[in-house]
Amino acid sequence: MGMLRWAAGRLAGATVVLWLVATAIFIGVRLIPGDPAEAIMGGPGSQASPEALAAARAEYGLDEPVFVQYQMFLGKLIRLDFGTSYALRDPVLEIMGEVLPQTISLSLLALMTAWVFALCFAAASLRATRFGALLGNSVEIIAAAVPHFWLGAVLIMLFSSTLGWLPAVDNGSAAGLILPVLTLALPLAGFLTQLMRDSLSTAMSSQFSLAARARGESRLQVFWRHGLRHAALPALSMTGWAFSSLLSGAVVVEAVFARPGLGRALLSAVLSRDIPMVTGIALFAAAIYMAVMALTEGIEKVIHPAGARS
Repeated sequence: MGMLRWAAGRLAGATVVLWLVATAIFIGVRLIPGDPAEAIMGGPGSQASPEALAAARAEYGLDEPVFVQYQMFLGKLIRLDFGTSYALRDPVLEIMGEVLPQTISLSLLALMTAWVFALCFAAASLRATRFGALLGNSVEIIAAAVPHFWLGAVLIMLFSSTLGWLPAVDNGSAAGLILPVLTLALPLAGFLTQLMRDSLSTAMSSQFSLAARARGESRLQVFWRHGLRHAALPALSMTGWAFSSLLSGAVVVEAVFARPGLGRALLSAVLSRDIPMVTGIALFAAAIYMAVMALTEGIEKVIHPAGARS
């Protein structure tokens, strides 16, 4: 019953959040200067006649009062009808189904890579000297703060232009994934390492760790059996936010490396004022964020029930 109440609460909260996101999108796209009917007809350069613009407004309900448009907008979303892309002239769900696997695979690989780096750096900090700890802390701060577009450009210049080891753009091969994954993973790894390092230091000097050492366990055994579990909790609780940030970072990374995906589709939709595409991608990103947050909270409850959020 407790899990059912928890799931029901999360579902109700997700419904409210999605409604708020949809409402914000509805208001936001109507604050953008310009006539939505022109975007439907192909943009200002289409030179559509007044009659054609009027027909487009009538077809999409743009000639109705704003409240009626809002009701129509929500009604379609409830039926999972995101409409047809103004620019591509294909159903939004169909387009998202084509580009979604590219972005999801990139984000998941970046998340796993960031966790591997964070675990390695946090473990290395246990044996670091004072100078090494200071240097590592500086590297973590810089990595966490560096913008994706700048890091991507630097990696391209180093590994593609100078060394010639990796392709500068995503060519569909495994090698073409390395630089985009590193561009997304390195800033996140710096942030996760900062969270884990302090928790790990506290866990390794706690009473249960000292008791384990007194029983004859090595420092490495204490790290894997006790310290890592407690150190990972703060970083794990931020994994939902981290995955959401990777999805938003993919907008930049996919543009830098000419990689097809949800990020590039969103960028093109915003530039062309493709309201159905913007709405579909934004709502999907919000749904993914809430799903990952619920998943990480469930994992927290399994790893450390007393430390998980209620």
